[in-house]
Amino acid sequence: MIGMLSNRYMLVQPLGEGGMADVFLAIDTLLNREVAVKILRGDLSGDAVALLRFQREANAASALSHPNIVEIYDVGEENGKHYIIMEYVRGRTLKQLVQQRGAMDKNEALSVMEQLVSAVGVAHKNNIIHRDIKPQNVLVKDDGTVKITDFGIATAKDAVQLTQTDTVMGSVHYLAPELARGEVASMQSDIYSLGIVFYELLTGNVPHTGEAAVQIAIKHMREDIPSVREFNATIPQSIDNIVIKATVKSKANRYLNCDELLEDLKHCLDENHLNDEVLVFSENKENGDTILLPEMSAVRERKKPSLAYTIIGLGLTIVAGVIFVMVMVLGNMFEPVNRIVTIPDVTGMNLDDAKTELNAVMISVSSVRYQLTDNIPEGQIISISPQSGTEIEKGSTVILTISEGIYFTVGDYTNQNIEDVRTLLANTKLTIRVENEPSSIFKPGTIIRQELQTPGTKLDPQRQYEIKFIVASDLEIFIPQVINVEINTAKATLEALGAKVTLTKLYTEGLTAEQYAALIFDVVVQVTPNVGSLYIQGETNTITLSYYAS
Repeated sequence: MIGMLSNRYMLVQPLGEGGMADVFLAIDTLLNREVAVKILRGDLSGDAVALLRFQREANAASALSHPNIVEIYDVGEENGKHYIIMEYVRGRTLKQLVQQRGAMDKNEALSVMEQLVSAVGVAHKNNIIHRDIKPQNVLVKDDGTVKITDFGIATAKDAVQLTQTDTVMGSVHYLAPELARGEVASMQSDIYSLGIVFYELLTGNVPHTGEAAVQIAIKHMREDIPSVREFNATIPQSIDNIVIKATVKSKANRYLNCDELLEDLKHCLDENHLNDEVLVFSENKENGDTILLPEMSAVRERKKPSLAYTIIGLGLTIVAGVIFVMVMVLGNMFEPVNRIVTIPDVTGMNLDDAKTELNAVMISVSSVRYQLTDNIPEGQIISISPQSGTEIEKGSTVILTISEGIYFTVGDYTNQNIEDVRTLLANTKLTIRVENEPSSIFKPGTIIRQELQTPGTKLDPQRQYEIKFIVASDLEIFIPQVINVEINTAKATLEALGAKVTLTKLYTEGLTAEQYAALIFDVVVQVTPNVGSLYIQGETNTITLSYYAS
């Protein structure tokens, strides 16, 4: 469909097709700018639910003003065609970017997430839940700016659901567990989806896959999200903890709002988060089997059963109940006694050996966490959760924490020679900055102070850091005017400036009577080097003051 719309928007080319609408690139002939036009499919123009969803998108997005939300310019209808005029973002979707490039660098992923969370936070503050956050609904401009689009199934927080199919929204890969169980969407369900997007940016993949949507939904309900550090061990634990907290099963344990999430995203790389431990939540995972996914076909109306069928059905139910009780009782009587196993101690082992030891007693590893330690070599198991010695059922899973290596502990380098310290730190990731400070107390080249990294700080040996040393240098002064100044006063003045001073007595022998009569005793008559010259206080240098002693 290429042509004019409302005598203003000239449709240029199709950009995409959706289940509810088609999107076109168009020219706003009034303002002479490119726009995107979303037009409700013709076969849905009479569908009240589809029309209401379409209007919801327009209302939701137009109510929001944020640099990371696609702007809505106009909404209208012409000859039964309902349309939305939107900002045209030249670029590609975030999904396309990840598919083409793979996992992002952590700093780039953080930048994208800060933009997304800021935008979703504004929507939440306007009582709008997006309900379909996924990379396919995020556009990426060439300069790296991202913009959220597609508020087609967004609702006000207190809005009534449209239909049963509205119970589960968006792509199942980003679906919060509570939505799969049919609960109402909330800010926390959007935050869960943001957490999955963050995971995908860091690893290049979604955490759960399956052949059918129901399989993926069950995984979201029952299985932990794998640690991003399993994919890339250089990702700090503080970043992994953000994913963990955003995607925890219980809404009560998730971030309360986007402001909390944004705060962690902004500060997770701060040095005070360097040694963060793995975030662990104690919660009972929902194990209900009821999963509400969009209906594939209409539910057929059932006929009311006859009385005879009711009586037969009741009898069968009673018989089935008796059989069920007998099976449960007899099953428990003859239940094998070796279903319970004790978790072996695998600390100190490497991952492969630990898995072999655990598999021998039918225990598997659900996830692996990595963290730096004080003294445990890289690759060795630090701990197991539940802890070793705990009795669990066969087939259960455990979480292993593995040493990522040993911290580098910053020393106290003051009073040491800067070149010796350079040699000492040559094989570390520390970048050394030096600032010279003239000193008469410290020997030149001696470290007077250290900044940026205090003694005892534990650093990740794989990360780059800076340390600054204030290093003593030779004192430099311009020799002040001390001629005719009392000798001890002149000496004290120069020493206060940091100079070494030598006093030399002059003798009167050889002076004429006139010269002797003009003498002033005990004052400076000569300075070496000369007054006004630049003097560098080296190890052996000195200023010599000459005078006639009384």
